[in-house]
Amino acid sequence: MVVRLCVGLTFPHFRVVFMDWWRICRQLFGPAFFFAVLYWEPFHERFPEPGAAQLADKVLAVGVWMLAWWIMEAVPLAVTALLPMLLFPLLSVMSSERTALHYGHPIVFLFFGGFVLALGLEHYRLHLRIALWILSRTGTSPNRLVLGFMLATGFLSMWISNTATTVMMLPMAMSVLNLLQGDADEKSQRNFAVAMLLGVAFAASVGGMATLIGTPPNMSFAGIMKEKLDFTVSFGRWMLVAFPIALLLFFLVYAVLTFLLFPTTNIAIANADEVIQQEREKLGPMRFGDTLMLAVFVMAAGLWIGKEFIVWVWPQLGLTDTNIAIFAVVLLFMLPGDSRCSKPLVNWEITTRLPWGILLLFGGGLCLAEALDKAGIIAAIAGLVPSTWPYWLVLILLTALALYLTEVMSNVALVNVLIPVLIGIAESMEIHALYLTIPATLASSCAFMLPMATPPNAIVFGSGKITVWQMFIAGFCLNLVSLIVIVPLTMLLIPLAFPAIGR
Repeated sequence: MVVRLCVGLTFPHFRVVFMDWWRICRQLFGPAFFFAVLYWEPFHERFPEPGAAQLADKVLAVGVWMLAWWIMEAVPLAVTALLPMLLFPLLSVMSSERTALHYGHPIVFLFFGGFVLALGLEHYRLHLRIALWILSRTGTSPNRLVLGFMLATGFLSMWISNTATTVMMLPMAMSVLNLLQGDADEKSQRNFAVAMLLGVAFAASVGGMATLIGTPPNMSFAGIMKEKLDFTVSFGRWMLVAFPIALLLFFLVYAVLTFLLFPTTNIAIANADEVIQQEREKLGPMRFGDTLMLAVFVMAAGLWIGKEFIVWVWPQLGLTDTNIAIFAVVLLFMLPGDSRCSKPLVNWEITTRLPWGILLLFGGGLCLAEALDKAGIIAAIAGLVPSTWPYWLVLILLTALALYLTEVMSNVALVNVLIPVLIGIAESMEIHALYLTIPATLASSCAFMLPMATPPNAIVFGSGKITVWQMFIAGFCLNLVSLIVIVPLTMLLIPLAFPAIGR
């Protein structure tokens, strides 16, 4: 990226040609690694049986190709996720029918339902109403404004895309920043702007950790656990572990930004409450469709959170998180959008904004995970970790690995590759896989250091008020804070949320 930027700035007339050649080179890396693995045959000696060795080499070759394209973003991530559909049947790794099943996994439809529900909230601008309601109650001093924007962003990111939330919050944050009085010193103004914008970006990432549908890595983790171990991680039990961690991490992020790194003292902000009130007045009163949409959202969230109790009272119902998601989607297209019943609550056209690529990404990850397990590669990698190492040391190292890898590659791709390996390591250490996989999944959402690490970072960086160095320093400190929070709290909360798994 640095080389490409330097060439583009120094030789503008070569920029387009260079970028085209760089794109082609990145695309060629994947097939090159694929054929190199097939030629090298790395499992030839590890698996004496010819059939087993050939199968492992083929699966590893496909996995390396996918990993190379995911890291370098040579093609869209979803296109990379389709490679198993192309290559596994051709290489006799898995039949086309078996491969295709992963792209229709129940977890895929759970996230589909969550996406449609989120699009409904955005369509009726309920997410904006919720954000403005929170901001109107947190106060208008500098620190309270940062807290208000972070609270609104974090809560909304629990339910809708953190990218969409950040895009919505950024203009409002910029409007407030423009209200700074001129007599404040330049350093204080700069600190307030950086704390505000980084707070929005980081709150979007932390908020997504709290619920199963909050961010794609959580769903990928749940799907792989179901696929490989036939273990269901429900919405409610995930929240029992993830919500306290996200809540503590949220307030630590706020404290580090506003009190340690970018203190916001000696700043006067005029008319911030008026700006917020004006935005609320633009929305007008709640209408029939707004109220009904909010009711469906609250119903779905309540069913997800209380599903364990409902199943306990009525076990023959067979209720699942996916059932609840699809039920909410069906209601959205059945219920009226106005008091005259002249239109449905949402139209199918709303799904044109649905990120279908994420759903394909889930399917590709699940398919790769099964193939890695079937070929014995996961067991081979797990065998490289000494079983004599203490559990806490392995947990710290693997969580740190996930924390820093997520800065340079897609967090969904990271979870798709890493979680199956962690399952194998957990089996070799004779502990339940949740003790390694949940911390790594949570860590994959803690992409704080670089603008390109996650879309919320890139969005606020595009405001021009944050430097790469400021984001790097803040992110580095918060990665350490995340490690300190995630490791001990998961060790404490996982046995409480999943009492049946033992240790």
